[in-house]
Amino acid sequence: MKLTGRLFLIIMLIVLYLPIFYLAYYSFNSAGTMNEFESFTFDYYLSVFQDSRLMVILMNTISVALISSVVATIVGICGALSLYFLKSSKIRASLLNINNIMIVSPDVIIGASFLILFTFLGISLGSVSVILAHIAFSIPIVVLMILPKLYEMNTSLLDAARDLGATPSLILSRVVLPQIKPGILAGFFMALTYSLDDFAVSFFVTGSGFSVLSVEIYAMARQGISLEINAISTMIFLIVLTIVLIYYFLSTRKTVKRGDLS
Repeated sequence: MKLTGRLFLIIMLIVLYLPIFYLAYYSFNSAGTMNEFESFTFDYYLSVFQDSRLMVILMNTISVALISSVVATIVGICGALSLYFLKSSKIRASLLNINNIMIVSPDVIIGASFLILFTFLGISLGSVSVILAHIAFSIPIVVLMILPKLYEMNTSLLDAARDLGATPSLILSRVVLPQIKPGILAGFFMALTYSLDDFAVSFFVTGSGFSVLSVEIYAMARQGISLEINAISTMIFLIVLTIVLIYYFLSTRKTVKRGDLS
């Protein structure tokens, strides 16, 4: 049974990552095609960095991801705390279901809905519309990352803090937030990854004077296969992989510290 499980896992990893490695491998091909590897070169990466327009779009993508992730994390913390301390279980369940709708809904529908909303409100499509859309679809993810940590929290610490005369703000900053910190970090990194990766929603809400990498890569791919696309895609994959490794390192280090204390 264990052998079958490991074999299945290996096959899944190959199916998932082989196309990415294939794409990254040919991003160094001097022949300019994905048919036969001629020799090793960094020309396509240099071409990306020398393209001022692509660099602006890259900065746009990173800026949108960071801004939307920070705001979504702050709002997500408030939302998760509100759901946790809500007394009515029925209202809590209803709000949680509403929160989950954004996650299970198709991105195309979400993107089209934001386009209609921004048009109705008179918000011009550009950086503001993209940031608002990314914040909106990131908040439910952050809430779902934080809520389990709240339910794992030792409530006796809250009672002890109240008995000692701590104010609600002091309880929040000294007791609650430190205990749910792993969930906050997980929510932030998940929101950051989703924002960097998003295409469908961004495609609907970007304007003519503003773009992000996912939309730009799609536009480049429609014009024909270019190994610059491979280079950009490889860089995005490495950025996301670095974010995941940073989160894994932080969470692992925290677990090790807890083990040492116990």
